Amino acid sequence: MATDNPLLSPSTLPYGLPDYSAIRPEHYLPAFEQAFAEHSAEVTRITVVRSMPTFENTLVPLESSGRLLGDVARTFYTVSSADATDEIQAIEEQLAPLMSAHQDSIQLDSALFWRIKTLHDQLDELGLDAEQRYLVERHFTEMSHAGAGLDDDAKKRLTDLNQRLSTLTTQFEKNLLADTNDLAVVFDDEADLDGLSEGELSAAAQAAADRGLEGKWVVTLTLFTGHPYLSSLTDRSARERLLAASRSRGSRGNAHDNRATLLEIVRLRAERAALLGYDSHAAYITSDETAGSPAAVHSLLRELAVPAARNAVREQQKLQAIVDGEPSPFPVAAHDWAFYTEKVRAAEYDLDRAALRPWFEAERVLQDGVFRAATDLYGISFTERHDLQGYHPDTRVFEVHNADGSALGLYVLDLYTRDTKRGGAWMNSIVLQSRLRGTAPIVVNNLNVPKPAAGRPTLLSLDEVTTLFHEFGHALHGLFATVTYPHFAGTNVFRDFVEFPSQVNEMWIYWPEILASYARHIDTDEPLPADVVEKLHASEAFNQGFATSEYLAAAWLDQAWHSLSAAETADDIDVAAFEAAALADIGLDNPAVPTRYSSTYFAHVFSGGYSAGYYSYIWSEVLDADTVEWFRENGGLRRENGDRFRDRLLGVGGSKDPLEAYRDFRGRDAVIQPLLARRGLAD
Repeated sequence: MATDNPLLSPSTLPYGLPDYSAIRPEHYLPAFEQAFAEHSAEVTRITVVRSMPTFENTLVPLESSGRLLGDVARTFYTVSSADATDEIQAIEEQLAPLMSAHQDSIQLDSALFWRIKTLHDQLDELGLDAEQRYLVERHFTEMSHAGAGLDDDAKKRLTDLNQRLSTLTTQFEKNLLADTNDLAVVFDDEADLDGLSEGELSAAAQAAADRGLEGKWVVTLTLFTGHPYLSSLTDRSARERLLAASRSRGSRGNAHDNRATLLEIVRLRAERAALLGYDSHAAYITSDETAGSPAAVHSLLRELAVPAARNAVREQQKLQAIVDGEPSPFPVAAHDWAFYTEKVRAAEYDLDRAALRPWFEAERVLQDGVFRAATDLYGISFTERHDLQGYHPDTRVFEVHNADGSALGLYVLDLYTRDTKRGGAWMNSIVLQSRLRGTAPIVVNNLNVPKPAAGRPTLLSLDEVTTLFHEFGHALHGLFATVTYPHFAGTNVFRDFVEFPSQVNEMWIYWPEILASYARHIDTDEPLPADVVEKLHASEAFNQGFATSEYLAAAWLDQAWHSLSAAETADDIDVAAFEAAALADIGLDNPAVPTRYSSTYFAHVFSGGYSAGYYSYIWSEVLDADTVEWFRENGGLRRENGDRFRDRLLGVGGSKDPLEAYRDFRGRDAVIQPLLARRGLAD
C-alpha cells in the first residue's frame, strides 16, 4: 500500500525533500516496481493515440511521464553513492539490470520513436519556440543514438548488453569500495605519521577507533592515485606504503579484483558500439558530445601531452637535485614526488601549503568563502534548515533564496568521508527544477574530508578548499537552471560541457575580498598574510607539469580502452601491459608521475558516467580559462557579471546547444591560449 511506503506518496516536506527518516531499505524495490509500471503505462498512453503526433500530444506528456520513477531513483541513488550499506548495495545490484531494461523499453520503443521522428521531420512547420524545438531535436537524437531505429533482433541484443553492463558497472563500484576500505593503511606507531598536523592525526586515530583499532592510526585512501598526506609524511616507508596501497586497488587477485570486470565492460561496450554502427565506444560517445569525434579529443590530448611531459621532467630534475643533496640520496620515486615538491615550493616561493590548514577552517570556508562569493556574484542567500533532515546525520540542509527574497531551492552538503561513501567528490540532484511540473531544485554536494574527533575543528587543505568551490559550481548550475521541461533541468548538458561551470567557480578562491573573508586563522582570526597570498599567486603554475601529465595520462587511458574495436577486444588483454603501452604511446610513461587513476580503480569511466569522456575536464577547461579572462576584463566579482553568466549560461540548463550558449555569453568561441598560460604550457 502507498500509505505504508513513503516513497509512493508525495513528500510533504519543503521542496519535496524526501522524508529520509521514514524511508527504510525495504521500501525501495517495491517503489521502483510501481514506478516502472506507471512510467510504462504513461508512455503507452502516448503511443496509442490515434491522431497524428503533435508537440502537445507527444512531447508534453512524455516530459510529464516518469515523475514517480525519477523521484524514487534520485532518492535511492543519492543514498547508494553516499551511504552504501551492505543492504543498500544488495538492492543496487538487484536493481541495476531492472533499471537498464526499463530505460531500454522506453528509449527503444518503436511507436514512440515514430511519433518523435514524425515531429522531427516536420520541425520547421510546427511553430515551436526555441526550447520546444530543441526538445524535439534532443529526443530524436538521443533515441536514435540509443538504438531506437534498429530491428527487433538487434534491439534484443542491445537490451541484453545494456543489462549486463549495468550489472558489471555496479560490481566494479562495489569491488572498489570494498578494496579501498580493506586497503586503508594501519599504523601502529604515531612516529610513522610524523609530518601530519594535529587535526590529521586526530582524524587517523578516530578512523582507527571506528574500526575497533584503539591505540592505532588508520589512513583511508582517496579515489585518485595520490594522497594529500604524501606531501607531509617525513617517513619515506610510510609514503611508500600509502601509495602502494592506493595503486593496488582492484588488482590483487582477491574477491574484489576488478580486472576481469573491466575487461568485460570494455568488450561489451565495443560490441554495443558496433551494433549501433560505430567503430568504437569512444566514437559512439563523442558523436553526441561537443567534441564530435575521438580524433578531436586525441588531437587535444596529444597537443597538451608533449609540453606537459617536458615540464614534468624539468620538475623532476629539481626534486632530484634536492634529494641528491641529502646524506643518503636515492632516485626520486612516485611516492616521493609530493613531499619533495613541497621542499622545492618552499625553496622557490618560501611557501608551505601544509602549514596553511589553520587558515582554512571548514565552516568559515563554506560560509565566508563559498556562500559569500555566490551572494556577491548572484545575490543569493543561504539559511540552514535545522528542521530538515538529510539521508545521513552528517548532512546539512540549506535553503537558498534569490536576491528578491523568492525561494530558489535547497542545498545539501555532505562533507565527511565514511566507509559507506564512494570516493571522490560529486554533485547530484534529488529534485529537478521544471516549470511544467512546478518543481524547484534540491542539489547535493558530497566530499570526502576526514572527520576529526569530536570537539576538534575541521581544517581543510588547499586542495579540499578547491574541491568545495568546484563542486559548489555544479550545485549552482543545478540551482540556477530554469527550464520548462525536466529533460533540460540542472546539469543535464553534454558531458564534455558539464565541468565548465564548476571549474569557473574555482576562480573565486583567490579573489581578494573572498580570500580575505574566509582565510582567517582558526585561533587568532588573522587573515592569511599578504606575502603568503602573493606567493600563492606566484606559484599557481608550479608543478603543473606533474598535474597536467597525471590527468592527461588518465584521460588517455580512458580513450585507449574505449577506442578499441569489437575485434580488438576479442582476445585476452593484460591490463597492466595495456596501460603501459598506452602511456608510452602518448609519452606519459614516467614512473615517477603515475596516472591519476589506473584502470582497476578508474571509477569515473568503469562505474560512473565518464566512459570515453574523462577528457571532459580539460575540454571544459578551455572554456573555463577563457571565461575567467572575461570576468577579469569586466571587473570580476560584480552582480552585473554574475547575472550575465547566470542568465546566458547557467540558467539555460540543457535547453540550448552549449557552445551556442557560450557564444551568447562570451560574444565569440573560446580560445585555447588562456588554458595554455594557466598550465604553463605556452611556448
